[in-house]
Amino acid sequence: MGNKKPATLGWQAVRDEALRRIRARVWQPGDRIPDEADLATELGCARATVNRALRDLAEAGLLERRRRGGTRVPLTPVRKATFSIAIIRQDIEMRGQMPGYRLLSDAVQPVPAPVRARLGPDTPDTMRHVVALHLADGQPYCLEDRWLNPAVVAASVGFDTFSANEWLVQTQSFTAGDLSFHAVSADSALAARLGCEPGAALLAVDRTTRGDRPITAVRLIYAPGHRVETDL
Repeated sequence: MGNKKPATLGWQAVRDEALRRIRARVWQPGDRIPDEADLATELGCARATVNRALRDLAEAGLLERRRRGGTRVPLTPVRKATFSIAIIRQDIEMRGQMPGYRLLSDAVQPVPAPVRARLGPDTPDTMRHVVALHLADGQPYCLEDRWLNPAVVAASVGFDTFSANEWLVQTQSFTAGDLSFHAVSADSALAARLGCEPGAALLAVDRTTRGDRPITAVRLIYAPGHRVETDL
């Protein structure tokens, strides 16, 4: 049998080794780390592999990459929280509860100025406005108030039993967007829908997504007691 060539490291393994050196202070805050070519030689992999690994750490705020200035460990690393767009039904199931769904309204309406400002100047004058209530064990869990670009979502796509949230996650990709968290005070209508007292402070999540055109703007308002958790 011929001699087998040793397996080369993938970019994830190179990233993990670089991360180990940062955490162990082998590479101190403020230090310039070895050049990509030197690391590739040391670790026995391609320079492109090292480049991909270091780029991933830079995107996470754990390295600073400067053109002609090399790559350094920042003095004050910026840690970024990672959020994924979850399917609300699955989120409820993961909490050990039975999901439910109720469509409240679905109509083409003029786009309000605040929604247009969030989506950008190429927002259509009218969009599909879908409001739905998600339930957990039969109790209100989340109110989904969503605007959909009719150029993305055909009128034939119905949301009577299947949420726009789930349809979008499964069928649409996006290249840009924004996300914000804030508190809203429940008015009488919102309190009735979410089963809380008027004036209760509720968590609201505003999110937009777009590709080559606006896709959707949504406000998710959760029933009292909801918590958001993520990895750092």
